[in-house]
Amino acid sequence: MARSMANYLLDFEKPIAELEEKLDEMRSFMAENPSVDLSAEIQALEARVAALRESIYRNLTRWQRVQIARHPERPYTLDYIEALSEGFVELHGDRCFGDDPAIVGGFATFRGSQFNYRDRTVLFVGHQKGRDTKSRKYRRFGMPNPEGYRKALRLMKLAAKFNKPIITLLDTPGAYPGMEAEERGQAEAIARNLFEMARLPVPIVVLVIGEGASGGALGIGVGDRILMLENAWYSVIAPESCSQILWRSWDYKEAAASALKLTATDLLELGVIDEIIPEPIGGAHRDPQATFQAVGAAIARALQTLEHYTPAELTSTRIEKFARMGVYRELTAPQISVPSENTSQE
Repeated sequence: MARSMANYLLDFEKPIAELEEKLDEMRSFMAENPSVDLSAEIQALEARVAALRESIYRNLTRWQRVQIARHPERPYTLDYIEALSEGFVELHGDRCFGDDPAIVGGFATFRGSQFNYRDRTVLFVGHQKGRDTKSRKYRRFGMPNPEGYRKALRLMKLAAKFNKPIITLLDTPGAYPGMEAEERGQAEAIARNLFEMARLPVPIVVLVIGEGASGGALGIGVGDRILMLENAWYSVIAPESCSQILWRSWDYKEAAASALKLTATDLLELGVIDEIIPEPIGGAHRDPQATFQAVGAAIARALQTLEHYTPAELTSTRIEKFARMGVYRELTAPQISVPSENTSQE
């Protein structure tokens, strides 16, 4: 169901909104004055709006894509799970400290038949943001604590035990930076997930649906196929944080976003992701159903390919995949001649 972008406008969307407002006024005037025919003018303005929308959204800057990825009406993990599966059973707790609502996970039947793939039980794990003030506070804007990553790992090991594929959905501004998170071992929890996910003997499909910031995203982001929505972003650091570190100010966040090369197109060229999933013009929130169809088809293709791999092939190719991401050159240390000691002369 398409949503109106009038609910939340980004700066670069305002010219489109202004023209759409004029269209509404013309349509209302015609409805109130049947004797006045403005159909030609309306048709021309509709064409102008469509052309402007196409021009803007096909030429977005990296920072503008970051803004779209953060749009509050964008579909979140639970929206995708509801659209792409049946019988979802959410599981809670890390069996160590507690439950973390910033990460949700559970088993469900993937609706593969509608994407030319057989229906089968899969594990969904993903970051979940809130829709209103209360739920955002409850889920900490999708920023997990250590127990969130440990819950995710517990569920992924359970999926491996019963030979079920894993689908992870990344959408977080980063791991929660609070003192209590550090006290409970935030860095260890993320590092443990990276190590264990690399060795899981079942297919893992990773989907970046919004923000993919730092280790907060990578903590559930090790997989055999990395898919990314067209207007999502994925980076070692958020543009604002990068700007703050380099220039001691957030004022250079646009320059930071450009330098980080964090868009789907950038990451496909760098070999970090495997496929870009196109979004409707204006972003996933403009037509969630079309987005769900595209995402479901991409996941089905990935699972169909991966199900032919043996467990040993999955783990070996997964490790090789991530090992290739870091390009470096090793220099040979120059030979330094050591002068001989002066011999004493009699």
